[in-house]
Amino acid sequence: MQFSPTNGDFTFVSSTEAEELSGTIDAPDIKLNVGSDGGKDPYTTTFLRQRGYGWLLEVEEEDNEDSKPLLEELDIDLKDIYYKIRCVLMPMPSLGFNRQVVRDNPDFWGPLAVVLLFSMISIYGQFRVVSWIITIWIFGSLTIFLLARVLGGEVSYGQVLGVIGYSLLPLIVIAPLLLVIGGFDVVATLIKLFGVFWAAYSAASLLVGDEFKTKKPLLIYPIFLLYIYFLSLYTGV
Repeated sequence: MQFSPTNGDFTFVSSTEAEELSGTIDAPDIKLNVGSDGGKDPYTTTFLRQRGYGWLLEVEEEDNEDSKPLLEELDIDLKDIYYKIRCVLMPMPSLGFNRQVVRDNPDFWGPLAVVLLFSMISIYGQFRVVSWIITIWIFGSLTIFLLARVLGGEVSYGQVLGVIGYSLLPLIVIAPLLLVIGGFDVVATLIKLFGVFWAAYSAASLLVGDEFKTKKPLLIYPIFLLYIYFLSLYTGV
């Protein structure tokens, strides 16, 4: 017995005809967007969101990017520092080094390493000198910077700080010589003067440009005195 459907959606068949029918029923494609709240009480989630505390339910995505090397994170370029050291130790223009990179591309870690090295060779018997050398480096550079700006120079404090710090290298070079020939006063004095002139020339040739014109001695002299004071901290004189 068969009944005709009234809306065309359903077909009623007799029990004898049902045995010959076969087929499948596709499950509906239902997607639940639970977000980051899966596994949480929906009432609690709704309550927190209504009260403006939905941020408590947020989960930070893990950063899968590879971490940068430590030197890159700290902005330390060892090749650049090594090149600047060579420029300071060999200040003669005939050697072909682009010495202006020490002034035009200042960095902090290289000069700091030089100042710390100079402090380390000065600590025997006078450990308190270390902090004093760093203080003189910072405030001495500030004095040179202010004087240079007053005289019309176009330099920044970072440039002065870097140049003054790197130019301590000649004093580090002569330090072992002073230990060897410390008993010969005349020779030791000549080496000290040579080291001070070497350091002062390296710094002044970078900081004292053509813009100072006739005012160059007004800036060279304080730089020379600053390195004499640095040497006095090492020798204890």
